[in-house]
Amino acid sequence: MSPALLPKPQMRDLLARRMKFHLLGAFLVSMGCATLYKFAVAEPRKRAYADFYRHYDPVKDFEAMKAAGVLESAPAE
Repeated sequence: MSPALLPKPQMRDLLARRMKFHLLGAFLVSMGCATLYKFAVAEPRKRAYADFYRHYDPVKDFEAMKAAGVLESAPAE
């Protein structure tokens, strides 16, 4: 085999070049995961809480717990 067939391996700045590539990849993956979490988990959760409290009647809930005998400070009549 002649030495002209195989290229010389690059030894200088190899870590720095690979680090740039991996940092960019890690940044893009983390931003993708954060965006996916926001739109797949956080926003539906916010909507669910908003819908629950839009139709929530605390007085009705209190009366139901009072009638069931759950509350010691407000005994059932």
